[in-house]
Amino acid sequence: MSIAATHDRPWVVVGPADAPAIVFIHATRYTRAQWYPQLRALAGRFRCIAPDLPGHGLRADETFTPDAAVAAIRQALLAESATGRAVLVGLSLGGYVAMDLADAHPDLVDGLVLAGCSADPVGGHAWPFRLLARAFELAPGPISTPVGAALFHLRHGRKRGGPVVKAGFWDDGGAVALRALVGRRYLARLARLWIPVLVVNGQFDSVFGPQGDRWAATCRKGRHEVIRGAMHLTNLDRPKAFTALVAAFADEVRPAA
Repeated sequence: MSIAATHDRPWVVVGPADAPAIVFIHATRYTRAQWYPQLRALAGRFRCIAPDLPGHGLRADETFTPDAAVAAIRQALLAESATGRAVLVGLSLGGYVAMDLADAHPDLVDGLVLAGCSADPVGGHAWPFRLLARAFELAPGPISTPVGAALFHLRHGRKRGGPVVKAGFWDDGGAVALRALVGRRYLARLARLWIPVLVVNGQFDSVFGPQGDRWAATCRKGRHEVIRGAMHLTNLDRPKAFTALVAAFADEVRPAA
């Protein structure tokens, strides 16, 4: 299946127009291309939508703010979902954006899959966000991009890593996005949502994994799943396992929705 974004809209969409919708929200400094394994696997059953966030990809000339990110995802969801609702799947930065959208527009969200984002970026937990933002600022594109490409091809192979590398690494936009998250409290937002929430972490994600059970327990309808052998980018580290979790969750929440 060929997946490509058009120049008149900063997202990709695959799958039947009348199928239940899933919106995939990418991680810091990546793009919609992060989700191509899931889009290819799920397009036969779901309307799969993968937007670029402000500061990244086709929205690189836009400044990332939490409100701008919510507006970008909302625009794609309303344009492509037949019901005007969707399951939101967010990884890392994308998970925080998904929580912001669900908090602001609960009428648009059937459920949340939150991967690699089970930590409030406040107090002592904010230092990984600040350090990573600083690293992005200090690594010039001509140096960081070849290094990132080599690492991606080594770990994920060219089939999974190739589209991510081709779409580019958006260090400047990623740094702005990380700094925009610092000081925002998300656990309290989850506690007041009534929608189902699936918290996902990689077995070897030392930053976010240890708090997964606590975050799921805080939700009114939450559970935690750990993907064995995965690190932070669970959807690329173990794509089949991640995709299976998303599909099962989307099937579970559809009757309730």
